[in-house]
Amino acid sequence: MTVPTATPAGTAPSDPRDDRAPGRLATVLASPGTRLVGKRVLLAVPIVVGVSILTFWVLNLIPGNAAQQLLGPEATAEQVRALEQELGLDQPGYVRYLDWLGAAVTGDLGTSLVSRQPVTALLGERLAVTGELVGLAFLVSLGLAVPVALLAAYRPGRMFDRVSMLVSITGLSVANYVLALLLVLLFAVELALFPAIGFVPLSQSVAGNLHSMALPVAAISFPLFCFYTRFLRGDLVDQLQGEDYITTARAKGIGPGQVLLRHAFRNSSFGLITVVGLNLGTLIGGTVIVEQIFALPGIGQLMLQAVNTRDFVVVQACVLVFAVVAVLANLVADLLYAVLDPRIRYGSR
Repeated sequence: MTVPTATPAGTAPSDPRDDRAPGRLATVLASPGTRLVGKRVLLAVPIVVGVSILTFWVLNLIPGNAAQQLLGPEATAEQVRALEQELGLDQPGYVRYLDWLGAAVTGDLGTSLVSRQPVTALLGERLAVTGELVGLAFLVSLGLAVPVALLAAYRPGRMFDRVSMLVSITGLSVANYVLALLLVLLFAVELALFPAIGFVPLSQSVAGNLHSMALPVAAISFPLFCFYTRFLRGDLVDQLQGEDYITTARAKGIGPGQVLLRHAFRNSSFGLITVVGLNLGTLIGGTVIVEQIFALPGIGQLMLQAVNTRDFVVVQACVLVFAVVAVLANLVADLLYAVLDPRIRYGSR
């Protein structure tokens, strides 16, 4: 017989469930998914720092500085020297970098040498534009590439497959800035269907925003669509023609459509996720020229203007944003692998 113990007055009885919280937290922290994220974050730190060091070193090799650009060619050496001291450009390079890095760790990316505005404020205004441009380009390119590649791989060698491959090769042969100029010439100048330059904020008008973003999104998404279509179609055909699990699925009586979608596409999606993650960082850097052509107030245009004025603090912050986005894109790709195939979570990584 168990004798109940008395609970002291004023003391609430202990709930056994309270002991489960530390156990649940330990389980979450010890899970393979959490370890994967932790490892990727730890690897990202030296990568981002290395990119910032390389960028700072390259920028300092460019002749001229912000003081000379602000004062103009007619300024005297004394005037340039005085402004360099005011802006802190007279200090050694490693001192300026360490000061910038120490402030960046706390979230302070410095002050623009030209506009004297906080860099974080400048990036906040431009990041939404570039983010919308890249996001729409990915949605359009993937939304078109996946069904086109599936239809082409369903009956390889037929007319649809040949036409899609011809379009893909043509699109891969044209640079996005050349395509942007052609789109302006055709749809803005000749047909007058879309504006050649300008940007309408999303908060001002949804229809106006999409109308102003149509040509820039097309210039970026069409080469991506061609690349993703050709890549995914080729991988699907290889899966359907040379893998044992496809033969087994067909022997079980599974129809060709289900074999394509449930088996081949599921495995080919791993490769597609990989190339999408690798493309995101370079795509954001590629928006520099497109934003300049269409006069979009994004990070790419901000960075190009900062390079022209030797505003290296802004350039450093823009490159840092590009590096962080590229690292996060690869982290998301790794997590999507685990979502598509839970067994990957328990693999050695």
